[in-house]
Amino acid sequence: MAVQKPSIPRGTRDFGPAQMVKRNYIFNTIKAVYQKYGFAQLETPTMENLSVLTGKYGDEGDQLLFKVLNSGDYLSKTTEADYQAGSKSFLTKVAEKGLRYDLTVPFARYVVMHRNDISFPFKRFQIQPVWRADRPQKGRYREFYQCDADVVGTDSLLCEAEIIMMINEVFEGLKLKNFTIKFNNRKVLTAITEVIGAPGKETEFCVAIDKLDKIGKEKVIEELVAGGFSADNLQQIDPIFDGSKTIAENLVFLKSYFASNEIGQKGIQEIEEILSYLDAYPIKDTHLELDLTLARGLSYYTGSIFEVKANDVKIGSICGGGRYDNLTGVFGLSDMSGVGISFGVDRIYDVLEELDLYPETHASSLQVMIANFGSETTAPGITLMNALRALDINTELYPDNAKMKKQMTYANNKGVPYVVVIGSEEIANETYALKNMVTGEQESLKMNDLISKIKNSH
Repeated sequence: MAVQKPSIPRGTRDFGPAQMVKRNYIFNTIKAVYQKYGFAQLETPTMENLSVLTGKYGDEGDQLLFKVLNSGDYLSKTTEADYQAGSKSFLTKVAEKGLRYDLTVPFARYVVMHRNDISFPFKRFQIQPVWRADRPQKGRYREFYQCDADVVGTDSLLCEAEIIMMINEVFEGLKLKNFTIKFNNRKVLTAITEVIGAPGKETEFCVAIDKLDKIGKEKVIEELVAGGFSADNLQQIDPIFDGSKTIAENLVFLKSYFASNEIGQKGIQEIEEILSYLDAYPIKDTHLELDLTLARGLSYYTGSIFEVKANDVKIGSICGGGRYDNLTGVFGLSDMSGVGISFGVDRIYDVLEELDLYPETHASSLQVMIANFGSETTAPGITLMNALRALDINTELYPDNAKMKKQMTYANNKGVPYVVVIGSEEIANETYALKNMVTGEQESLKMNDLISKIKNSH
């Protein structure tokens, strides 16, 4: 039998122990901020019914859904005619479930199913993997974690201000200083299509302009032309591509641009209200930039939209979100406004890695290794190990009576700061030899002194 070469699907990754320490550092930082702001944790299943997922992410999103084949003989209920009808029709006969594409739609489904048990406004956070049948590339994976926080059941723009504060607090916690929170409002984008004389083409406009960072202005213009935008339309769009304006300058421009457009003026009012709330917070730099070309392609946004970029690293957005007025409507619960954000942990991981921002203290989760020199050292080793563990000091006793060099190599590879050696001399004197693996110093200590020294060092 041929030896099988092990592999994993493209766009997925293994995370070893050292990487998990770093990932948990990110998760824990985000989670702490969410909880501080009053969000409660929720989890939903890996699989959802395809009926829940389809039609919520636009045509492009629907194509990126991973479908799960029905269990058993999934072809038994199909006919020749089903094959002839093509893949779209055939799919409904063989797959009723799909892997979740994001955490927002499952959240909306949960809210509707549990609406009688929930107190509104409902603030929840969710940290789980999602799956997209995308083409893998740098910073883009087929399986990745999202860290979402949403509040539903209120129109209050205080929620948007809090989201901006949470983003700032998370990145402050992760020591990431050079980032930009780009924000805009879907009402502004809708108004732009009306002002330029292309009403009803908001979806085409947003899908095209959302690709500006990836394909550049010229290609976006080509897509808009293909989508039916005239030369006159495009000429009137041109001023919004000026990315050099401050927030105040952009608002002055929009006020004249939307002088006779009601929905545009409503968008401006919302932006100004959020900014007025932020003024009340003790924050010097909100990292905000009003970007009139920010569209976010997902079709369910109706108000504020956010996207965060790390400025020192060439990678896509590391956080995004926005306001949606009727996401629960498709599930039979209308007029339930919500707003949320999602942190892209996999990209944040890469950013912190590239900028070397992980703290040293997170290099290893094991703090003490006790060397093993046979049966007579086992009992005192276990006694010390239990005493250290009782104080939440991560400790292990090396399992085998191996050569000292092998045990020390193991400790070095794991980045363990302290190794305890118990020999016959130590047993006779009831002491322990404590070796500092960073400095190389070694000293002989009584058990209580050894414990207090290790405890005070971490």
